[in-house]
Amino acid sequence: MVESISPQQLEALYKNNPSLELIDVRTPAEYQEVHVKFAKNVPLDRLNPEELIASRNGASEQPLYVICKSGSRGQMACQKIEAAGFSDVYNIEGGTTACVDAGLPVVRGKKVMSLERQVRIAAGLLVMLGCILAVTVNINWIVLPSFVGAGLVFAGLTDTCGMGMILARMPWNQAQGSCSVSS
Repeated sequence: MVESISPQQLEALYKNNPSLELIDVRTPAEYQEVHVKFAKNVPLDRLNPEELIASRNGASEQPLYVICKSGSRGQMACQKIEAAGFSDVYNIEGGTTACVDAGLPVVRGKKVMSLERQVRIAAGLLVMLGCILAVTVNINWIVLPSFVGAGLVFAGLTDTCGMGMILARMPWNQAQGSCSVSS
């Protein structure tokens, strides 16, 4: 079971240890919008736990902290890292959203649409398109909304979203430009 800590605990730990390692597993575009000042971006879809642990340059004996937007991708990343044999890993409760609310220092950049919102829009459009095509062109188009519905059920049961993983790799979800520091 993955252990979690609060944003306040993270801030206290960072004050005592500025070399603390926090990885943010959101897409580069989400990271660019807002991230905890001392977080390093390692997107979940590109996370290689073995490489990550090997690259820690002498810090492999220290705990590793993981953050995402609200906590679920962080939880998945922690499970991936633990499965690779590293057990001293902690998820940040409530993710970046909770850290912003708690007043931790953050870096802000360009506002972007969240991955969750992109998934809802894409799923809705595919269902609507499939229904319209089934009524106007051929009833066999009903397969499209059925497939999307099955994907959403699978995503809900497993807490893994194939559409989200595909959208995370899209060009508009990659980082661009610069960020500014705020607290």
